[in-house]
Amino acid sequence: MKAAVLATYGAPLRISDIPLPAPGPGEVLVRIAASGINPLDTKIQAGAAEHARHPAPAVLGMDLAGTVQAVGAGVTDFRPGDEVHGFAGGVGGLQGTLAEYIAVDADLLARKPRNLSMREAAALPSVLITAWKGLVDRMALAAGDTLLVQGGAGGVGHIAVQIGRALGATVHATGSAHNRASIEGLGATFIDRDEPVAEYVRRLTGGRGFDRVYDTVGGVALDASFQAVRRYGHVVSCLGWGTHALAPLSFKEASYSGVFILPPLLSGQDRRHYRDILDQARPLIESGRVMPIVDERRFTLDTLEDAYRIVRAGQARGKLVVDIDAQVR
Repeated sequence: MKAAVLATYGAPLRISDIPLPAPGPGEVLVRIAASGINPLDTKIQAGAAEHARHPAPAVLGMDLAGTVQAVGAGVTDFRPGDEVHGFAGGVGGLQGTLAEYIAVDADLLARKPRNLSMREAAALPSVLITAWKGLVDRMALAAGDTLLVQGGAGGVGHIAVQIGRALGATVHATGSAHNRASIEGLGATFIDRDEPVAEYVRRLTGGRGFDRVYDTVGGVALDASFQAVRRYGHVVSCLGWGTHALAPLSFKEASYSGVFILPPLLSGQDRRHYRDILDQARPLIESGRVMPIVDERRFTLDTLEDAYRIVRAGQARGKLVVDIDAQVR
């Protein structure tokens, strides 16, 4: 089969012929239709992601959508012909999704939402899982809560906004001025990221602060989140790097949680939870309340490096997706 192979860190991905995998016990062989690109993929390529070890030579790519071709021993939830998607590999020595086929742990796959194209379905798993773990698993967002999403137009952010609204929260989101229409189109109250925290907290909450804050940006945005949360509130971040002062949280008796979605791939533990998340979110997707924004530009394995350059430059207009099958919708 054809695959994009990283021979050594920092090198371009090269299209190569590699052996077609066979599904082992508990695995599913999937013919990949499309693969979503994440910023982390480009960092792995550059050898700049110690937290996401993936020894070269390797096939990169974490998100997929495709069709089941065969199942291994013990797999009863899927059969050939099923359309699936998932956060499936590309780290920890697991073959990635920039290939025509993959043998993947069945627990990492879920049935593709009926209303999504293969491209849309490939854009969704990692950002949806990241958003869901923060909003549902960590902060237990409830109807009536006020939610602030730092970076509401980003990959995780635009999904977090939609999930928050679907769960009944009143959602506010920060972003740059040129993202205002996008954020408001998702149903959130727009906050210019350059507005001082104290001002928008006073303007929007009467100085009380937000019940829940999801930071998808990191750095100064995480510091701002600590200032923006209310007393006894909860802050979650999926980019909690660096050194941060916790005093603003302590003075409010508020709490903080981090979100990191790689451990099930790296350790093999708790993988079924990722199928459960995708399954729980499917009704929200099929009802149109949660939808991925996909960059309209089309890429194949042959033009993959062009897509990576766009992601590295931060110029994606939504999630970039690589068409593995030339006939993909």
